[in-house]
Amino acid sequence: MTVNGNSWEWPFHCTDCNQPYPPEGFPYRCDNCGGVYDFINPISYDPIQLARPGRQPIERYRRSFPLPADADLLSLGEGDTPLLSHRIFSRDVFFKCEHLNPTGSFKDRGTAVLVSALIAAGIREAVEDSSGNAGASLAAYSARSGIQVRIYVPEDASGPKRSQIDAFGAQVVRIPGPRSATAEAVRREADGGIVYASHVYQPHGIAGIASIAFEIVEQLEGPPGTVITPVGQGTLLLGLHRGFQALQSAGRIDRIPALVGVQARVCAPLWAAFSGGDSVLPSASEGNTVAEGVRIIQPLRAEAILHAIGESGGKMIAVDEEKILKGRDALARIGLYVEPTSALVVAALEDVLDACLDPIVLVLTGSGFKVREGRNT
Repeated sequence: MTVNGNSWEWPFHCTDCNQPYPPEGFPYRCDNCGGVYDFINPISYDPIQLARPGRQPIERYRRSFPLPADADLLSLGEGDTPLLSHRIFSRDVFFKCEHLNPTGSFKDRGTAVLVSALIAAGIREAVEDSSGNAGASLAAYSARSGIQVRIYVPEDASGPKRSQIDAFGAQVVRIPGPRSATAEAVRREADGGIVYASHVYQPHGIAGIASIAFEIVEQLEGPPGTVITPVGQGTLLLGLHRGFQALQSAGRIDRIPALVGVQARVCAPLWAAFSGGDSVLPSASEGNTVAEGVRIIQPLRAEAILHAIGESGGKMIAVDEEKILKGRDALARIGLYVEPTSALVVAALEDVLDACLDPIVLVLTGSGFKVREGRNT
């Protein structure tokens, strides 16, 4: 690929056959074997000091992102989210408030990098599938850049998320059936030739998500002992792990925190695999859950996610619907208005607290404003 007259190669390869990401086009899977692309080398931690005062968004980690040196980073001000302390269950914990990103979810960090890559590659039209947050994020950043996008969403996706996508000018395509049907529908269109700007298939955004780990360590002035996060496709947990690895390699921390992933029990394939001691996903149900952001039956990067959890000394937890709603309400009572998917971390905390090392960080992934009033989802 040529950017501003300079040759550029994407730093990715297929995890199955090692074929490099092609210099032209923007494929979502390997043209040779159908495998998944991932980074060839680890992500680096190499922050810069921005000249302007005030907030320090993810632009300061620009050198960590897989973009040509002279490509612009498209930003809506994502990152630099608060890390708030609170005492719960007789322990001090910290909430990383990713629900305060521009479109109301952590997805903005990865989307900023992915859309910047699309711009660098000259892409002007793309599709994506989402239960809501990733779609809203892509729609916003695409509107900012002038890229035309169609977002496939489950028919029962939360109304405010669909309205947000529509407000940004993206076309919303509603697909009946479970979340997996939406993924199948968008892949059929992508296989017809249009660019699939998937936050899961495309590896670009993982580096943007890694910036959450960078900020946590900078805010704590050291490594956390435990980080608890919701897991659907698992890109958040994977990005955190890559970020902590980068910090360790840079000598900024001497250990990687234990990563605890949380799923809704009615749709918990990674928990089932972890509990069974296997990296192969067992047959699991795709039950309906109030935590719609984690209703994923076949996480694409399951093996890498389970490896990250094991390497960190963490674990997977599954929680019941009643506890998710109680967790959401408990967070609202302390001024944190989040969607049910975010509440998974509080729902799981009591079950894992005795094994957690301090400091404990809980990642709040999405805003409560994305949920229709009077509805659980």
